[in-house]
Amino acid sequence: MYSGSSDGEGHEAVHRKIPPASSMPWVRNLRRFIGDGRGLGSEALMELETKKILLDIFKEKQQKSAEAGTIPSFYKKACAKPEEGSISNRVQRLAKYRFLKKQSDLLLNADDLDAMWTCLRENCVVDDATGAEKMNYEDFCHIASVCTEQIGPKCRRFFSPSNFMKFEKDEQGRIAILPFYLYVMRTVSLTQARIDMSELDGDSDGFLQQHEMQGYINGLIPNLAQLRDMPSGFIDTYCKIAAHKFFFFCDPHRRGKACIKKVLLSNCLQELMELHQESEEEITDTEQAENWFSLTSAQRICDIFLALDKDRSQTLSKQELQEYADGTLTEIFIERVFDEHVRRGKSGGGKTREMNFECFLDFVLALENKDTPEGLTYLFRCLDLQGRGYLTTADVHSLFRDVHQKWIEGGNYELCIEDVRDEIWDMVKPADPLKITLADLLSCKQGGTVASMLIDVRGFWAHDNRENLLQEEEEPEEE
Repeated sequence: MYSGSSDGEGHEAVHRKIPPASSMPWVRNLRRFIGDGRGLGSEALMELETKKILLDIFKEKQQKSAEAGTIPSFYKKACAKPEEGSISNRVQRLAKYRFLKKQSDLLLNADDLDAMWTCLRENCVVDDATGAEKMNYEDFCHIASVCTEQIGPKCRRFFSPSNFMKFEKDEQGRIAILPFYLYVMRTVSLTQARIDMSELDGDSDGFLQQHEMQGYINGLIPNLAQLRDMPSGFIDTYCKIAAHKFFFFCDPHRRGKACIKKVLLSNCLQELMELHQESEEEITDTEQAENWFSLTSAQRICDIFLALDKDRSQTLSKQELQEYADGTLTEIFIERVFDEHVRRGKSGGGKTREMNFECFLDFVLALENKDTPEGLTYLFRCLDLQGRGYLTTADVHSLFRDVHQKWIEGGNYELCIEDVRDEIWDMVKPADPLKITLADLLSCKQGGTVASMLIDVRGFWAHDNRENLLQEEEEPEEE
């Protein structure tokens, strides 16, 4: 129906009607968005540019490493502390004060704790079998609501589901209220202690120095029932003695500062807080002396030091220290104590090798805590005659020879040193049968006994008569 000429004319007409792409607005906008291929608009060129930048960074690091040598730099100088009295120093102190004040305001005070205890007792259930006061989870949630109304929202964090699950439950899913209340009290006490220590932390590094720990203990004295009657002239000495135990156990590397977190988790703080309790008549002087932080113990240590210091030089010589514990310690042990734990004086005079009061406190703490890792580490350095990190049979023979001499001088029966040496090896059971390491003494759980046998004739006598001593301890209990 249509001729060929009309077909050709139709196609030409269509081509004439389509405008060029460059004249279309959306094409122009698209090209403007993605670029013409010469700039960063091209995805391929962007990838190439990124690789180039990364390559330049890598080459720069390689160049710095080559200049620094084979050992990479690992030390970065800390930011300089603000000068005392400067604006930055004042701002830092103010920020610290406000933060600690905010944390202190969130704590429960004594009245809040009393109110919580009242709420717990009024809303609990008494177990018919044991008579213990308990609560299930519904009671727990109800008590949380009551306490929040009476005390405020600051007690709400103690009534979380995770806290409820921490305590032992009976067959009915109930927990006792007393352990929960003690948990709240201990949490509040530790948090308050951390706030008080952080206030004394001058450089805010999380560690306390000697004088800062002494300041913390000084602030506690008026609140500790058993220390309220302490003579004012003895307070500084007491704080020095008390703080030294914290550093003996919480500063094993002797850096002169103790980590606050480690102090809070140590048994030392718990032992110090026991002095909150009123001293009862039933408590004997011996029981009070067992607590390092008691006034009786501190005075005992001072009296011992003053009694040993014959020349009143405020330091102890080897001959003076030899009289400690009625002279039952061996001479070789005293020599080793001075070699390992007493620093030489700066001057070249005759008193360059005497023990001051701080070293004496370390000495007493080690002897009174021989079963602890810290005490045993102190003693092992003295026992390690060659400084090799282990004891051989020859070392044990040399150490026990002095004990044997004092044993015979005391009128005791003759014994064979080789038998004692073999007994020590059987007690320790070292990993290497030819030597005893500190790890062996710690793992055998008898390291303190072994150390006593090698340094103290009284310690060896106690081990030799352990069965009789055990029988004497059991007889009063049977009566």
